[in-house]
Amino acid sequence: MNSQELFNESKIVTPGGVNSPVRAYEPYPFFVKEAKGAYITDVEGNSYIDHCLGYGPVLLGHGDDEVMAEVYEQMKKGTAYGAPTENEIKLAKEVVNRVPCADMVRFVNSGTEATMAAIRLARAYSGKKKIVKFEGAYHGAHDYVLVKSGSGAACLPDSQGIPEETTSNTFSIPFNDKMAFAYLMEAHADEIACVIMEPVMGNIGCVQPEPGFLRFVRNVTKRYGVLLIFDEVITGFRVSRGGAQEYFGVKPDLVTFGKVLGGGFPIGAYAGKREIMEMIAPNGPVYQAGTFAGNPVTIQAGLSTLKKLDYQFYVDVSRKSDEFRKGLIDMLGEIGLQLQVVGLASMFQIYFNRNPVFNYETAKQSDTKKFMVYFNELLKQGIFIPPSQFECNFISGAHTREDLEKTSNAIEIALKKAWEL
Repeated sequence: MNSQELFNESKIVTPGGVNSPVRAYEPYPFFVKEAKGAYITDVEGNSYIDHCLGYGPVLLGHGDDEVMAEVYEQMKKGTAYGAPTENEIKLAKEVVNRVPCADMVRFVNSGTEATMAAIRLARAYSGKKKIVKFEGAYHGAHDYVLVKSGSGAACLPDSQGIPEETTSNTFSIPFNDKMAFAYLMEAHADEIACVIMEPVMGNIGCVQPEPGFLRFVRNVTKRYGVLLIFDEVITGFRVSRGGAQEYFGVKPDLVTFGKVLGGGFPIGAYAGKREIMEMIAPNGPVYQAGTFAGNPVTIQAGLSTLKKLDYQFYVDVSRKSDEFRKGLIDMLGEIGLQLQVVGLASMFQIYFNRNPVFNYETAKQSDTKKFMVYFNELLKQGIFIPPSQFECNFISGAHTREDLEKTSNAIEIALKKAWEL
């Protein structure tokens, strides 16, 4: 069957025909046959240069031969034990070695689990209930963080099925707004258990913190005795060897991971100061568990992946990514379009917006209709990016400069199509 037929079949047994809503787009998504390196191939046999990369996990490229060989060897030994393995210790030590704030690590199954558990831990440690997030930030699909701004700083549910009394314990404020953050903390610090934030907002496109903002948040939270959680599900092990906290030189109390840590397999983790992490069961009173936590196949994939992510890897991938973004900026000038090329390390996005984007409100001013014309034209040109203006695009170690040149040329064609130039 082709993609259209498969989508029609899928809608009968799967809500909306997809297992995550961001994968749905008009008229129907392509269905994947296989992926290798920088390329993904659909069931019709069309190959695309892939800048979605599984929404971030695939940093080395699809199906890295060395990683897959070691994963296959593990699979021969079993896929789930319900008992600990030595590799779990090895991967935890690797995380502790790389990540400034990490004294101890707990592995879970997804980024959503990681942020949910980290917030629960912060509440237990602090003895307080309320949390702070930033508008537009996505920290998984659990009730406390699936919110939209309400009256004042309080939040309302962003999905049916979430009680308002649940999100009444969540504050949401604009990213990169020092005054709003300082005011909120001054007014409510005695109620706030933690601040959870993406150091780079990867779920509204790719918004970086303004110079000094992360340091300001860290200083204010320390002053009031509020825990700071960095959600590095996207940035962790992608922007640098030690994640965004190493990249920006700001150390939180807790950090959450996913995506790259699993080397393309499902994983999550949270880590932090020993005195906080020791509160997790069985040592302490904060319960968290999971049948597949520390799954031996995923743990092996993580070990094999991190082994290849040395300092030189980040230098190389950042260099070609910088060249790529600069080329996009030059190209936009040549064709006369004033759009925003953003990104760092191996992350990028083009905002269909004449004005700089520094938070959720400014991101929302982007032209999403033109973006979808652009997205569909890129598919025709053999380039796959996430089908949303508000997702980040990625570059892997497997992308060659020739691949990136093809992407840049396709982007120029797609932009001209979107603006009918």
